[in-house]
Amino acid sequence: MDKGPRHDRWYLRLMAPNTKGGRFAWLDPTSIYINGAAFHDLLDDLQADLEGVEADVVAGLDAMGFVLAAALAERLGVGFLPIRKAGKLCVDTDSVAFTNYSGRTQHMEMRLPAFASGTRVLLVDQWIETGGTMEGAVALVERQQGRVAGLVAIAIENTERTAAFRKRYPCVSAVLPGTRWQRECDAQFLSSFAGYRPEQAFPAPKGG
Repeated sequence: MDKGPRHDRWYLRLMAPNTKGGRFAWLDPTSIYINGAAFHDLLDDLQADLEGVEADVVAGLDAMGFVLAAALAERLGVGFLPIRKAGKLCVDTDSVAFTNYSGRTQHMEMRLPAFASGTRVLLVDQWIETGGTMEGAVALVERQQGRVAGLVAIAIENTERTAAFRKRYPCVSAVLPGTRWQRECDAQFLSSFAGYRPEQAFPAPKGG
């Protein structure tokens, strides 16, 4: 596969459009993870853009944030903390209500205690659309006197809430602000959808 120039984040064009209607997110980024070259380049770029951001643990938001968070934790040489949807953890937890991208109120929780006061926590989700889910995760971390080291996602759409995040924390995304990818993410339609084919992301077979 021709990767093209890395500043263009070639792997973003592998993302799939929604084919199931309004109950689902408007796109599916998981095809990036299927393709080894795409996934590794995504992680390379996020890690490079995190230079100077110090974290003691990486927290992933349930559920697809787990993929990026666990992979980044390994790259950064720190541990992984899952922030779960309510009712999933069998230990003492702290819980918070939030409004997700679809406008539904949900609850998520984090183990209690999860870390010592002052721990630097890097928060990771697959995508930040309205920012409601991430705002809930920030609240959980700060309730335990943790410090939010930064936010990471494949894309951070531009909203009032995400603008506030950018003022408060280092924010890193594969979709670079000011690019056509950012403009298309904000419009919630990618021009790459016109030529999308699932087989573009198929894993390359190894050996014979």
